[in-house]
Amino acid sequence: MEKKQDKGNVMTFWGHLEELRGHLIRSAASIGVFALLAFLNKDFLFSKVILAPKETYFFTNRLLCGLAERFSLPALCINANPVQIINIDMAGQFTTHIITSLVAGLLLSIPYVVWEVWRFIRPGLTPKEQSNSRGAVLVISGLFITGVLFAYFLIVPLAVNFLGSYQVSSMVANQIALRSYISTVTTLTLATGLVFELPVFVYFLSRVGILTPAVMKKQRKLAFVLIIVLSAIITPPDIFSQILVSLPLFVLYELSIGISARVQKNSLEDRMA
Repeated sequence: MEKKQDKGNVMTFWGHLEELRGHLIRSAASIGVFALLAFLNKDFLFSKVILAPKETYFFTNRLLCGLAERFSLPALCINANPVQIINIDMAGQFTTHIITSLVAGLLLSIPYVVWEVWRFIRPGLTPKEQSNSRGAVLVISGLFITGVLFAYFLIVPLAVNFLGSYQVSSMVANQIALRSYISTVTTLTLATGLVFELPVFVYFLSRVGILTPAVMKKQRKLAFVLIIVLSAIITPPDIFSQILVSLPLFVLYELSIGISARVQKNSLEDRMA
């Protein structure tokens, strides 16, 4: 449905573009502000956030090592010997600082960016659609942030421990490049955050009739196989990490079936009304 201006006139194509430009500018400005804050707080960004998962004092590492000691399971203790991070490029640390600050700015501004997108889409929806979509910004932002935190506190420490300690030979020492380490951390967190948006994707696909609860139930086994494959792609090649990612995705898939059923029910009610 086309948007309408306050006077009731249908907004033109160029009006749409002008409004979209405003939303994009404000979104970019919010990313820039958060990126600048991250850049100015270099020690906190790197020492307390980015590099923390590899240290013994990190929450997950302390928890697992404590459980390992309590139950006499030494294999459960991870990152007891932190990997060594090195920089081999002259401008490597400076450029990494800038890029990491931009990524941090994007992550921190996600709720505002989603809100700007919602403000752009909302006028084109019917009153009933607006009512049904109430809380969309909170749900989308919440799912993404939950995925990011899940990856940061569970997947990243396990990935650092596995990849940082894995050796093809005792004659080859691991000295991890700074960019490689940060790339692994950011890729895992962003990918998991996006994957946790599964219920949102299902909602919109159900709205346009591409997905139905019957199809999702029928293809449940195939979906579970795809989830396992996806988990293997975005996690290190160890079974424990893959299970940790797969379990919440299984739950989200089952939740998505319920969402699809709700959408289908509302569509039938609208047709009968």
